[in-house]
Amino acid sequence: MTAHPGKGGELAAVLLRVAERLHGFPACEIYLISQGTADPDTVHVTEVWRDDASAQAALAAPPSTDGPGPAEVLALLSTPPHRTDVAVLGGVGLPAADGQP
Repeated sequence: MTAHPGKGGELAAVLLRVAERLHGFPACEIYLISQGTADPDTVHVTEVWRDDASAQAALAAPPSTDGPGPAEVLALLSTPPHRTDVAVLGGVGLPAADGQP
């Protein structure tokens, strides 16, 4: 995501509040917020969900009264967010699909 100039820190803070809301959300395996070191107005969200239905359910969940909603995130963006969907094949940080290391 690209924030309006000088708003990268604010965007990252809002997305970290979103991450707090996702603690314990069913099927959320990873939700990481990172900020570009060369361009702090670039903020990345890396999400891993057990399945697409769970990710969609999280997006459709009503915002909590103490957490940011999508409109608050979108207001900080200078361009629409870029999304890349991938299939996780393995690596470090998640157990294998069959539960084996």
